[in-house]
Amino acid sequence: MIDWREIDTVLLDMDGTLLDLHFDSHFWLEHLPRRYRELHQLDEASQNALQQRIMGEQGTLNWYSLAYWSRELNVDVVALKREVQHLIGLRSDALDFLAWLKQAHPRVILATNADRASLSLKLPLTGLENYLDAIISSEDVGAAKEEQAFWFALQDIEPFDPARTLFIDDNSRVLESAREFGIRHLLGIKQPDSQRPEKELQEFIALDRFAQLLPENVPG
Repeated sequence: MIDWREIDTVLLDMDGTLLDLHFDSHFWLEHLPRRYRELHQLDEASQNALQQRIMGEQGTLNWYSLAYWSRELNVDVVALKREVQHLIGLRSDALDFLAWLKQAHPRVILATNADRASLSLKLPLTGLENYLDAIISSEDVGAAKEEQAFWFALQDIEPFDPARTLFIDDNSRVLESAREFGIRHLLGIKQPDSQRPEKELQEFIALDRFAQLLPENVPG
């Protein structure tokens, strides 16, 4: 699927790509609205309204910002995330792939929309940092990956040749943005959330397992 002789840089998304998206889906669509209702002693209609409000920010920096939601909702979002942190987990063979990349020696960069507060929660629980050369958050650059500004800023911080870069992400809007920037090798994820059905990514090849990317002579 990939000719690794053509790859110098690997850009990886975190949530839904390396990590199972189930934690985030459950937290944002179920746990946070329910706990918000409980903490503020509101009715169920308020919980439903909050779900719609959260979805309305999709694709923006606000959508990914724990500080924004803590401020807007007057709750400690990080503390509420810790209530369900046991759901944070890696996708099935993510660590095997990262271990292979480490010995194969392309530059491996986590390019994530997760803010630094989310990273501070998830990285110690998953061990991802041990396999990464750099971590760039949309919070660092002031633009979400859905925007071209993110990619220009990323290239300033971590120079890479788009023609010799592989980028893997579960979000089709993000993949479209990366394609517009000129990144040549783009792959999606078939099932970002292990508890939800597979997704259709009509314009991009989607991975079932990372083992599909490994050279044939590598067990996986």
